[in-house]
Amino acid sequence: MLKKRMLLLAYLLLSTCELTFAQKSWKDIVSVEDICEYYPGIMKRMLSQFDLDQPGLEKVKTACADSNIVDACKYLLSYYRHSNTAPDLRRSSPVKTDKTDAESDTILNNVFVIQNVRGQVAYGSDGHRDWYYKGPNNDREWAWLSNRHSQLYTVFNTYFETGNPKYAKYIDLFLRDFIIKSMPYPAVKSSESIWRGLEVAARAKYWTRIFYGLINDPYLSPATGLLMLSSLPDHAHYNRNFHGSNNWLTMEISALATVAAYFPEYKASGEWMSYAIETMTNSMKEQVYKDGVQTELSSHYHQVALSNFTLFKEICDKAGRQLPAYYNETLEKMSGYLAHVVRPSGYRPLNNDGDRGSDREFILAAAKKFDRPGWEYIATNGVSGTQPADGPSYCYPWAGHFVSRSGFDADAQWSFFDIGPWGSGHQHNDKLHISVAAYGRDLLVDAGRFAYTGAVADKFGKYARGSQGHNILLIDHKGQSAGPTLVSQPLSDSSFKITPAFDYASGSFSHFADITGAATHTRAVLYMRGQFWIVIDRIVSDRPRTIEELWHWHPDNKVILEGLITKTANKRGNLAVIPLSRQKFDITLVKGQETPEIQGWYSPEYNKYEPNTVAVYQTKIGNAATLVWLLLPSEGETPKIKAKLLSENEEEIKIAVKQKGEKLELTIPFMGSNKVISDK
Repeated sequence: MLKKRMLLLAYLLLSTCELTFAQKSWKDIVSVEDICEYYPGIMKRMLSQFDLDQPGLEKVKTACADSNIVDACKYLLSYYRHSNTAPDLRRSSPVKTDKTDAESDTILNNVFVIQNVRGQVAYGSDGHRDWYYKGPNNDREWAWLSNRHSQLYTVFNTYFETGNPKYAKYIDLFLRDFIIKSMPYPAVKSSESIWRGLEVAARAKYWTRIFYGLINDPYLSPATGLLMLSSLPDHAHYNRNFHGSNNWLTMEISALATVAAYFPEYKASGEWMSYAIETMTNSMKEQVYKDGVQTELSSHYHQVALSNFTLFKEICDKAGRQLPAYYNETLEKMSGYLAHVVRPSGYRPLNNDGDRGSDREFILAAAKKFDRPGWEYIATNGVSGTQPADGPSYCYPWAGHFVSRSGFDADAQWSFFDIGPWGSGHQHNDKLHISVAAYGRDLLVDAGRFAYTGAVADKFGKYARGSQGHNILLIDHKGQSAGPTLVSQPLSDSSFKITPAFDYASGSFSHFADITGAATHTRAVLYMRGQFWIVIDRIVSDRPRTIEELWHWHPDNKVILEGLITKTANKRGNLAVIPLSRQKFDITLVKGQETPEIQGWYSPEYNKYEPNTVAVYQTKIGNAATLVWLLLPSEGETPKIKAKLLSENEEEIKIAVKQKGEKLELTIPFMGSNKVISDK
């Protein structure tokens, strides 16, 4: 251990001295001779990372034995230019033109758009960019993500699309700037802007593609190529020794495998790949439930984890390393989840932290890969593929995600009901939340995630994570506290039921933040396929309470209040929320409220937000009460409907609904799917 520390100290001192006493500007260090003269310690350390006994590196080994680092570096670059390593990443230089691209030209001015926020990175007195710049909102997330170098990959693709040399020259100078400024590698776990796991992982993936894509291009200087080869082992070392867990692990370990597979010449590549396979496969078992849902229970981060699990398999396939059978089986289950919960519009559910992104193309790719024409049918709204034999509703009993649909067409009615655990990360206090869409329109929505850090997070973060931003209820103005992060068994069959005529699911929650005494909220949802939803909220308390039921509407809806009914007045795609129980309600429509507390805001993407309407139904109850709601979707104006609560007791309610001349009598239990009765 002492020897390792002394070697690290010597490396740090050597690197610092090189940076301190170099007389030539780093911008002018472009040749092999330059980099070896001004950073000899870095180049010697870089060469020591390679297994010089591998075929093709004989000249490098001989030059190193003669202490001729200039020739050794030249031979190393020659090896990468002419070897058959990474044939899938190599590109031919494009035909030179003066074509331009507006997005990349903006990046060339060091103006980066990070999570929908535009900021310009300034230069310091040493000529280097300020890699610690936190953007215009002083948001450390902005600094982190700008150091992942996705913007550089955009410029990389533009170069090959246009053939304009200015884009390749920018890449060359950008990388030389960053790598020199980031030295020395600290070799410790960090959360600062440059050396944090997710940023290290992203750079390793982008750089690998850039290195092989430009290795034979005249605009990638030899000095920059060598600096990349010197820094990639540091990136691999960080991801090998300081990686996180959950979706962080999938990103970091897939990056480790990327370096190991595409640079097998590094001495440690074999060990890196073996470690990556063991770690990734074990993590898959730990962070993916048996029903195929990632344990953070965010549809957004489920897709992130799946993308990295998939990338890892592709890397292993190219490297000739076999993964256990269950790995591919789990990839298929995870893909199936995305297909089954997707909205008719192709967008994923907005739950826990995440963005409302489209999963349509991902589902179509998975349908082809796993030969699942039913998924293609879902993603294309029946335009292509084969209608699934199951569905259209699905329950994932480990995740507690219950999705109801009228069908797979673009106008289908759809709901997402959360009766699962809190989640292992990125959690919101939103158990029993329900989202609703119909006729191509989002109607009832989750508020979204807004931001993690910075001014937006300071203002909206508590609201985003709290119950106030969800379609659930508050007790004495208080929302839920954290629930269990994980479960050891799935929902019982009594918690849900799917039949051709209806879907039923129920769940319960008792942990409310800072309330006096005890209270339990049980919610049951009955969906009569193609017709309507019945939502039942049963509250049992040790004392009288004030209850606030919240219904959050997507901003695109025109929301009006007619008596006790809140409904939309859109030209197409509507929903009415109709209270059926006997409580007296004070009803308020809130939109864009900032004081005395945040309410009525919606965030479809990180750092994007706008006001939306929230219907707040407030009432006072005794020790127990049952609130019953009819959610009635319609393509045009809300149709006439007669609905009446016939009876209620401690276990169930009975209601009658008459619509279009048909009368339904429904018995709906608070818990117990086998007790649901539907009679015409």
